[in-house]
Amino acid sequence: MVVENPVTEQELAQALAVDVEEVGAMLVNLQQEYDGYTGKGPKSADDPQPRGFELRNVGGGWRIYSRSWFAPVVSAFVLGGQSSRLSQAALETLAVIAYRQPVSRARVSAIRAVNVDSVVRTLTQRALIAAVGTDPETGAVLYGTTPHFLERLGLGSVAELPRLSPHLPGLENLGDYEDTTY
Repeated sequence: MVVENPVTEQELAQALAVDVEEVGAMLVNLQQEYDGYTGKGPKSADDPQPRGFELRNVGGGWRIYSRSWFAPVVSAFVLGGQSSRLSQAALETLAVIAYRQPVSRARVSAIRAVNVDSVVRTLTQRALIAAVGTDPETGAVLYGTTPHFLERLGLGSVAELPRLSPHLPGLENLGDYEDTTY
């Protein structure tokens, strides 16, 4: 509860001086207990009584979160009415990077048809993206999302990002146009 970043099973195993496999089993048990599946008392597994917090495996490690239904209360308490939200431009740039990573700033600019230099700086400062390499042909810096990004979205990996195709207009009959004669 006091760590800034998700804690890996290896880190927990080292701190507790137990095997990584044992830590993994304990974390799954805790996760189920926090979700209300204790197997004890008058309630059964069919009638779970979840706690006000949950244990999630996100961003390559484990972290405790408050339940989503308490988000307004926790947010009001912690932020005191103040919020630092991303602009529409930052959200769009972040989405392009998340789905196209690793990607250069020039490619993101071409996709969005605007200069993204300042937005990329902002996203880097907020630790949502980071340089992950360089393009071998152009030498351009390539960007990708960070574990902090995954943590903020509550994801374990970028593979868990929602698919875009169901949200694109005019693609509902795309299968009708596929050429099956190769």
